[in-house]
Amino acid sequence: MSQKRENTAFVCENCGAYVQPLAGSYRNHCPKCLCSKHVDIMPGDRANDCHGIMDPVDVVYNTKKGYQIVHKCRECGGISRNTADLDGETPDSLELLMKIMNFGAQN
Repeated sequence: MSQKRENTAFVCENCGAYVQPLAGSYRNHCPKCLCSKHVDIMPGDRANDCHGIMDPVDVVYNTKKGYQIVHKCRECGGISRNTADLDGETPDSLELLMKIMNFGAQN
């Protein structure tokens, strides 16, 4: 049985920004503060029961997917990656991405 996949707009529980869905993908993080909510097991399935806020803790480069934001859940400590949107209609904050990358390089 397949899970119903959702790609809907949402309000960021961290900063309150209204976030539009991405065309052709499943946006699960806020482009303004880069926080996410721990709702997916597989992208778009909304099957995770944790629902904790996930903070951006690192940015890594994947040769197939491009830059990815590494999130860590405040509630359960779970780690996940989400591809950064750098050139969509509402791109992720380059300023925050660069701050996260610089912070990660110092540690």
